[in-house]
Amino acid sequence: MEIIGVTGLPEIKPGDDIAKLILRSANAQNLLIKEYDVFVIAQKIISKSEGQFVYLSSVKPSSFSKIFGEKSGKDPRIIEIALKDSRQIIKLDYERGILITETHHGFICANSGVDSSNVSGDEVALRLPKKPDESAIELASKIQCISGINNISVIISDTFGRPWREGQTNFSIGSSGIQPTIDYRGKMDDFQKIMNVTEIAIIDELAAAAELVMRKTKRIPVAIIRGVTYKNNNLGTSSLIRNKQTDLFR
Repeated sequence: MEIIGVTGLPEIKPGDDIAKLILRSANAQNLLIKEYDVFVIAQKIISKSEGQFVYLSSVKPSSFSKIFGEKSGKDPRIIEIALKDSRQIIKLDYERGILITETHHGFICANSGVDSSNVSGDEVALRLPKKPDESAIELASKIQCISGINNISVIISDTFGRPWREGQTNFSIGSSGIQPTIDYRGKMDDFQKIMNVTEIAIIDELAAAAELVMRKTKRIPVAIIRGVTYKNNNLGTSSLIRNKQTDLFR
């Protein structure tokens, strides 16, 4: 398996054609696109191209956001945006400044994924893409159309924390052209025992692997993963969101 960082992308602006910019940068690297390449693309550049900027001067914090800001040292305007982008608050800790929410997409993450890192300007925040699976489908289609190469898949990645473990890792928040899981249920293990539970979230594993070359400070928002065997479909990342009836922790 190869993981190749795509370098040289410009700062992304609303309306930019991400597919065209990625392929232009890949061409400048003499990187030929191949069938079954997996494009892992940082959420930030998708959100930027879709104009998901919020200018903090336009945000009026609620009383709740102001209180949270005073107690936690967080910007109450960021808190307000996070609340507006959430279905519900999952966990709140004033002392540590922690706000864990369930987003409208169904993701469980800090501040509804709203932040201002790798965003130009001190008074600007960035939201998650509204419909990341649809964004991934559109990108995969454009990459295939421009490159003339079929069976291209796209994973849109973002960084989330994990319960019970320190550190963060990259997860898929949107995908296209790749079956999200590898299902081992009903298959025999090496000792001829039937596996009943194992279903590997391959799109999350690939998102995490790609971060090894993308990094946060290297301006490499795209990686191509090559040599991975996977099935094609458009179930999308939304298919991985566990419903409340089977969620043991809510």
